[in-house]
Amino acid sequence: MDWPFLIDILKQLLSGLPLTLELTALSLSIGFVMAMLVAAANASSLPPLRWMARAHVELFRGTPLLVQIFLIYYGLGQIAPLRHSFLWPFLREPYWCAVLALALNTSAYTAEIIRGAVQAVPAGEVEAAKACGMSGFLLRRRIVWPIALRQGLPVYGSEMILMIKATSLASIITLTEVTGIAYKLISSTYRVVEIFVVTGAIYLSLTFILSLVLSAIERRLHAHHAPQSA
Repeated sequence: MDWPFLIDILKQLLSGLPLTLELTALSLSIGFVMAMLVAAANASSLPPLRWMARAHVELFRGTPLLVQIFLIYYGLGQIAPLRHSFLWPFLREPYWCAVLALALNTSAYTAEIIRGAVQAVPAGEVEAAKACGMSGFLLRRRIVWPIALRQGLPVYGSEMILMIKATSLASIITLTEVTGIAYKLISSTYRVVEIFVVTGAIYLSLTFILSLVLSAIERRLHAHHAPQSA
């Protein structure tokens, strides 16, 4: 193993880490807000809203993220009205195209996670709360949402980990995050194995740290289920 080379490669790859984390955080934040809207539309009593929500979920879950990035980055520029709108200064930039694609993709998966978590709330808990006089927003705030959070967090944690790895696809539209820098280093050194090993180690470290954080949050949320000492 050429340790000096690996250390030098690691330093260069870490320069792309802030962009990777930024893409992940921004995409997850925007995607979560969109997912709540989609989940609310899916639970609506209005059929058109339910149809649009289901179409959104099926479209972005049923097509590859790579294709979505290509269509947004190369396809939106083919729409003349969009090129002359106030959105064009943002959508012509690879950064915002990547954020949009990642956010739309994760919103579809997260909407289904939210739907499943809410449906997993025991009916008995809801009935007991109603018997105590709770209803509407109070019922959701004190009963439905806390239980749904405990039910859905493990699955959403997996989605967060997937999004960290999905940011590597942003390199195909010229963004120099960790994987983008790796491609440039490979083209100049031709040392594929060493560079991708270090790149994989960086992503593995990120997902491992996130897993530890999520595990700590889960333990805290389920603290009332822990056995009490005498």
